[in-house]
Amino acid sequence: MRFRTLFTRSLLITGLVLMLSGCLGEEQQWNAKEIDGLLPDLEFTLTRSDGRTVTAEEYQGQVRLMFFGFTNCPDVCPATLAKLTHAIKAMPEDLQDEVTPLFVSVDPQRDTPERLGEYVNFFYDRTVGLTADEPALRELAKRYRTTFGYDDPDDRGNYNVSHSAAIYVFDPEGNARLLLRPDLPTDQITEDLVQLAREARS
Repeated sequence: MRFRTLFTRSLLITGLVLMLSGCLGEEQQWNAKEIDGLLPDLEFTLTRSDGRTVTAEEYQGQVRLMFFGFTNCPDVCPATLAKLTHAIKAMPEDLQDEVTPLFVSVDPQRDTPERLGEYVNFFYDRTVGLTADEPALRELAKRYRTTFGYDDPDDRGNYNVSHSAAIYVFDPEGNARLLLRPDLPTDQITEDLVQLAREARS
């Protein structure tokens, strides 16, 4: 009798473990760093490459990838734009239109709206070029716990701009969800974007 009781309990415990394992297996697994609840939602008022003032609500309903840079960037910015373009184009076609990259130039002195538009469109026609005056850009960078700075210009007036290489990923409701590292493989970025886009549909 005692053996039967122990056997029954063992079966119940095994069943419970399997149920819990199944539940845990359904939890979302991300390649990028999860920042859900760690950063504020997407909010900005910036000038788009067509000269219009836009806010984050303009792209509500989209998975948005926001990152800071400048068009004279020699390496990080073009590499990031190219990687994101490849990652998005590797998604199923019906999901690609649900992702919008937002390239925020922190070099408003040189990056006019026209120049910014030509730059981002060279990589991907759905990338949105944005900028503002320096104080507004400082506030936006501070909101997402980053910063940027300008090096001293050379004899020709050229200068470099230091900035974060991180890519902030927001879901269609504007919640900060993921932080993409620059060295994250393209296929892993695609996996995360697909998962986030499909999550919005469910």
